[in-house]
Amino acid sequence: MTTVTETPSKINPQLQRLMINTIRTLSIDQVQAANSGHPGAPLGMAPMAYTLWTRFLRYNPKDPDWVNRDRFVLSAGHASALLYSMLYLTGYDLTLDDLKQFRQWGSKTPGHPEYELTPGVEATTGPLGQGFANGVGMAIAEAYLRTVFNRPGYDLIDHYVYAFVSDGDLEEGISAEAASLAGHLRLGKLIYLYDCNRVQLSGPTNVTFTENVLERFRAYGWHTDEVRDGNDVEAITRTIEGAQQVKDQPSLIAVHTEIGYGSPEAGTFKVHGEPLGPEGVAETKKALGWPWQDPFHVPPEALDAFREAGARGGKLQEQWKDHVQHWQQEHPDLARLWQQAQEGTLPEGWNSEMPEFTPGQQIATREAAGEAMNCIAKHVPTLIGGDADLAPSTKTTIKGYGNFQPGHYDGRNIHFGVREHAMGSAVNGIILNGMTWAFGATFFAFNDYQRPSVRLASIMRIPTIFVYTHDSVLLGEDGPTHQPIEQLASLRAMPNIYTIRPADAVESSQAWEWIMQNRHNPMALILTRQKVPVLDHSRATGSLKNGAYILEEASGGRPDVILIGTGSEVALCVGAREQLESKGIHTRVVSFPSWEIFEQQPESYRSTVFPPDVTARVSVEAASTFGWCRWVGERGRSVGINHFGASAPGTENAQHMGLTVENVVATAQAVVGKAEGQQ
Repeated sequence: MTTVTETPSKINPQLQRLMINTIRTLSIDQVQAANSGHPGAPLGMAPMAYTLWTRFLRYNPKDPDWVNRDRFVLSAGHASALLYSMLYLTGYDLTLDDLKQFRQWGSKTPGHPEYELTPGVEATTGPLGQGFANGVGMAIAEAYLRTVFNRPGYDLIDHYVYAFVSDGDLEEGISAEAASLAGHLRLGKLIYLYDCNRVQLSGPTNVTFTENVLERFRAYGWHTDEVRDGNDVEAITRTIEGAQQVKDQPSLIAVHTEIGYGSPEAGTFKVHGEPLGPEGVAETKKALGWPWQDPFHVPPEALDAFREAGARGGKLQEQWKDHVQHWQQEHPDLARLWQQAQEGTLPEGWNSEMPEFTPGQQIATREAAGEAMNCIAKHVPTLIGGDADLAPSTKTTIKGYGNFQPGHYDGRNIHFGVREHAMGSAVNGIILNGMTWAFGATFFAFNDYQRPSVRLASIMRIPTIFVYTHDSVLLGEDGPTHQPIEQLASLRAMPNIYTIRPADAVESSQAWEWIMQNRHNPMALILTRQKVPVLDHSRATGSLKNGAYILEEASGGRPDVILIGTGSEVALCVGAREQLESKGIHTRVVSFPSWEIFEQQPESYRSTVFPPDVTARVSVEAASTFGWCRWVGERGRSVGINHFGASAPGTENAQHMGLTVENVVATAQAVVGKAEGQQ
């Protein structure tokens, strides 16, 4: 059994021209109403949008989350008015009044597309190149999910990923990384239309961008094609049809358009990022044969034709649902997995085989986290991920489940290569495509290479899992280029992301359990290369799921001082506590793996961990002390590193940089003395 498809009937040329000009004028009216935005790209790209949305794209405006819809990504996010025009015209939950509120406070039509804010927007784009790499991740997810769920006669997962990309997208380095990966993986369901208008924000592209783009993409392993006249709908149609026939290569179609088509400044950079002005709008509409006195004019016959195109997707989805129903009857076990994947729930017993660790055992948190992840992966077939050519070091291989490669899309280990930025964005795309858990792993210092992707995951609040190992100066001889200092503080400053730095193997296992149950925010898991002791949790009054908890209580119950540690430095705090207690200083040790999780706990719990009247506090972390004043207060101190690291064995680095039990003890004594003197 296969899903029935429906081919749209040809529209007469007059109506076609009317529909294209409706897209153009709606887009420039949005920009003019806001007196802000980018009118040039929508004017040039409207025929591309018309062709794709009325002849090829499979979507249902009444159900934007239909699993088997085609994905459309506007990587050139500055052309958002074009996308909003298409969403309104084809029948998504977007009104003409929403278009009139373009770029206004609280509107559904922000300056650049935002995921989940506007129905039909598949990804938050704007920083150029991100949508390009998101689409690669979406195509990876489509290829993998096909192997999980499709069976002979049943193609439940079978959709394309389309994107509109610009000169700027293709200039950004992330697109080169992502294009190289997509070409290697031979992702044939990936079709990008390149708005080749030869103009960018500050001038013509030939002042900076003169390579032969199609030759470059052919070298990456892409199928390429070209449309010389961006207004030629039939030529655009033929190239997309040709791309669909190429099953083993992604496709890039260069469509030569005129930026600002029909406007007084057509073909120049002046029309890129500024409103046309009332006179410019009037002149443009006159050139298009449009009633220029009537803003947001939508001819009824054009709207009806667009809505008919949108309605076709509803019929296709109903046919697909029947297809799924027959499949479920024949494959009940897969049907349960299908439901769980759609709902983002976990199977019974998913964490039933988590590893156990013995206090005193020496194990790197990267090793322990890898063990925990593999125990989970056995029960969750939709957990996939990879690394930036670092699997032997990050310990993130899903053992026994093969590599995701051309001809082997059932592999769960994705080799992203040395492409941290594209990896971050592609994993975002895998998550955005739906029905998976996905991670990407690299060294923590290289978080800087993928920071824009991490930031966009945080803006979208999607559950991307960023795994970072080699988390401090204690990794040793690799030196300051590989030793993170400021990265923890910078991630903690970023809204919406959970940063988790486990103290030992026990917390590493707990971290993966917590991560798998979080579906609303990205997570950064920060892990050691060096071995650290498994701590005694038998007297703990909480766990990682609390964000911070009392690991060791002060003798007598009320502490004179609180030692607060994260990661490998919690063991230092435990060692310092023993010495301080022997000196008669009652000392509490708090393990603090995640500020963000702790912030979500009730105030009653937080004040139990950090009693307001205990002002003698010391934080200990092998990183910048920036931000710790929030937790140690005015009378507390922070043991940390506010300079770059050095190339030396990790133990020597620790001695020279004050990451020792002796220094923690001395600092605590000084804080206790200061606190007592001020009480």
